[in-house]
Amino acid sequence: MKKLVWLVHCMTFSIFMVLPVHVFATSPTELKWYGQSAFKITTPSGKVLLIDPWITNPLNKNSAVDLAALNKADLIMITHGHSDHIGNALEIAKKTGAKLVANFDLGRALVQYGGFPEKQAERSYMAFPGGELNLLDGEVRILFVPAVHSSIVEGAEGSPLPGKIVYGGSPGGFVVSINGGPTIYHTGDTDVFSDMALIGSLNKIDIMLVCIGGHFTMGPQRAALATKLVNPGIAVPMHFGSNPLLKGTPEQFAKELAALKKNGQQPTFREMAVGEILTWKAK
Repeated sequence: MKKLVWLVHCMTFSIFMVLPVHVFATSPTELKWYGQSAFKITTPSGKVLLIDPWITNPLNKNSAVDLAALNKADLIMITHGHSDHIGNALEIAKKTGAKLVANFDLGRALVQYGGFPEKQAERSYMAFPGGELNLLDGEVRILFVPAVHSSIVEGAEGSPLPGKIVYGGSPGGFVVSINGGPTIYHTGDTDVFSDMALIGSLNKIDIMLVCIGGHFTMGPQRAALATKLVNPGIAVPMHFGSNPLLKGTPEQFAKELAALKKNGQQPTFREMAVGEILTWKAK
């Protein structure tokens, strides 16, 4: 009998040791906004994902402290090659060793011309729209989806084409599914397009991070239409106010959302302050 008890104990211990940490995690998922399109996702097990990490954008008055505090990152996800989305990715990558998640063409351009560490830009972390990555011991799934925009990379000093513009692949967005947490759709920079309805129907989106600034992307009215197509639980506006050309405001976006014809689930408008953390507890 003692031998049987000891055997059960050993088997239980072995199972505990081989299962991923996130299976036992009870912590919530955290979503922090740094301004513009820059977000940090902290998973229940403590993994850190950065999306379009322009931490030092003009809206972030705490940027120096925030950037210095980013000593841990597992993934750096970049939607397209414009400087306000690459942001501080290079500095953070060198400090943390984070892997680059991006369109394959953008990833190669960032290594060859943007100075991104090649050993952190592995082929297995890159894809094209429709491709899905299963990362961080299965805790995170990342689906690449299209965006209607452009993507270029400016050659860094010391690169083969310093100061020159090079092709940065197709622009895109990400659908990030967290095991034990929410499914988050970051639109990247885009206009509304009809296939957003497919993104919403094929993926139950809990949080949609939607650009609203206008001029370079859709403004509040078109962003409201995009939100209706995706039909998320929560709509969080982003990519506004960082320069005078981005005139769309959260207030206008909320008004346009409220004016849409009501049918079925209505997304909850959620404006985040720069530096704010939205907490998602597993249900």
